[in-house]
Order: sequence, then C-alpha cells, then structure tokens
Amino acid sequence: MVVVLKQNVSPSEVAEINRRLEGFGFSPRLLGKRRNNIVIDIDIEPDVLKGLDLQTLPWVERVVPLNNPFKLASREVRGENSVVRVGRAAFGDGSVTLIAGPCAVESRKQLLEAARLAAIGGAKVLRGGAFKPRTSPYSFQGLELEGLKLLTEAAAETGLATVTEVVDERSLEMALDYVDMVQVGARNMQNFQLLRAVGRVEKPVLLKRGMSATVKEWLMAAEYIMSEGNEDIVLCERGIRTFEQQYMRNTLDLSVVPLVKQLSHLPVIVDPSHATGRRDLIIPMARAAVAAGADGLIVEMHPRPDEALCDGKQSLSPDEFGQLSRDIEMVSRALGRVF
Repeated sequence: MVVVLKQNVSPSEVAEINRRLEGFGFSPRLLGKRRNNIVIDIDIEPDVLKGLDLQTLPWVERVVPLNNPFKLASREVRGENSVVRVGRAAFGDGSVTLIAGPCAVESRKQLLEAARLAAIGGAKVLRGGAFKPRTSPYSFQGLELEGLKLLTEAAAETGLATVTEVVDERSLEMALDYVDMVQVGARNMQNFQLLRAVGRVEKPVLLKRGMSATVKEWLMAAEYIMSEGNEDIVLCERGIRTFEQQYMRNTLDLSVVPLVKQLSHLPVIVDPSHATGRRDLIIPMARAAVAAGADGLIVEMHPRPDEALCDGKQSLSPDEFGQLSRDIEMVSRALGRVF
C-alpha cells in the first residue's frame, strides 16, 4: 500500500504521518517524490487499512492498495499518463514522436548528414551512440567525448534534441553536459548501480527492455530510477531473445505496448531496428508499433548504411527513412494521432 501525500507538504507533516504509522506498528518507507507528491510505502492488510482511516488526515491525497510490486511506476498510483518532454519532443501526450539517427557517431560529416535527414523526415530527437557496449571487444567502441561534442554540434544546427547511451557512471557524468536525454540499453537494464545513478540526475531517461527481461523486471528497473527521484522515463521495447535466430536478430513483442500502458503511466516507444535486425522489416514493424499504440519510435538511419561501422544491416538508407516517415504519418492520421 502507498500513501500519496498532497503537494508541497512540509517536512514536519511528513514526520507526523510517519509517527502515526509507526504508532500503529508499521515501518513506513519513503519512496521519494511523485512529481510534487511524497509517496510513503507500508505493508498492510486491506482490512487493517479500513480501520486506520488515513484518508481523513489533512495532508493525505489518497491511499492506494497496490497489486503490483512496482509502485511509483504503477498506473494504480498515477492514473493519468506521464508526459516526458525532451527539447521540442513530447512522449505520452498522444502524439507519435520519432527518434532517428545512426547506431554510432562515426565522424562529423556522417553525423551532420544524418541529423539533417532526421530533421527533414520529421524526427524530433537525434540518436547517436558515443559509448558502444559491443559483444566483441574488437568492435568499434564509439568516439566517447568527441562523439558527445559532435551530437551537441548537430543539435545546434538542426534544432533536434539528442539522446545517447550511457554504460557506466563515468559515461553518464560525461554525457550530462552534452545531451538532452540518456539511454540505458538492454545490456544494462538490470545494472542497478547505473539505474540508481540515472535516477539522481535531472535528465530524461530512455530505458530499453533487456533482451531476456520479463515485463515485471522491466518495470522494476524503471522503479529503481524513480525511487531516486527521476520520473522522466520513456520505456522502449526493442525485441526479446527467443528461439528464432536464423531470420531475425530478436523477436519484437508488440503485445507489451498496450499491456505496459495498462500497468504503468510511463510512455512506451518501440525500436524496430534492434528488434528485427533487418532493414527490410523496419518499416512494416514501425507501422505496426504505431497501430498498437506506441508513443513513438526509435530507428537507426545512416547516410550510407553499407559503410556503417556498426549495425549497417539494420540501418535505413535516406530513401527508406523518407518512406518510413511518410508511412508513420499515414498510420498516425488514420488513428487520429499527430506525427
């Protein structure tokens, strides 16, 4: 059960309700703030809750018995959709927001070309990896600080917001001065130290689902971030590992889009590039994602995919990206949504 206190309660009022709960024999845990509300968690049986009548206390907004282990991320605690704003982009307001760019920042020329194409195609956020967690230690690992500086330059020219993946606390500290949003990738979804660290910063977070993660594990990862005070989280479905490995990189689980939007108030986007690993499947799966209710898409696009230093096979060409943009606009309009 959680007790949601009214906005801007004083520290003395928080202390008072803690004393009252302790007087009833409970051990309240401060979960942190939900927007301007303070949320307190206690273990309590529903029948006992009725007898306490906590709702009558002047600083209590509401008392919520929870059915899920994730609390701050739960739709039960926050009924309305959370809207996460990144530059001019908004996730969760009913529109369809596109994030696009190369898998990795390779050079100034490559990134500026990609950024211009992304802006022309209707993207509002530019993606580009400065730190690349690769399966092989011999693969391209990213330009790091130089890549971050190039993202800032591309943003200044195009007006796009920027997002890049962070892989540890060092890369997080570096990225904060250069990008508008930080990404926690699939491999780090359960890196709890990193989750707590991004929870303490004032930047929106793009949290990808782990390649073998359950829905509960994914939402509990978001809970780690929120428990540290950062509620600006966008969830990203990027495909899960199944027995299919011959024809696709992963299996895109589109059922989680409507499911997670029932369970949680956080916005959900889809990454059809990593989900399929195939350039020819990105556009149809992007259309399907929007139809399923996704708040946006993140796709890989490269000015010259055949020359890409990583993930060229799942990167759209400029012409293909233009087609994706037109298709997404068409599907969005058919559903009465804005792209």
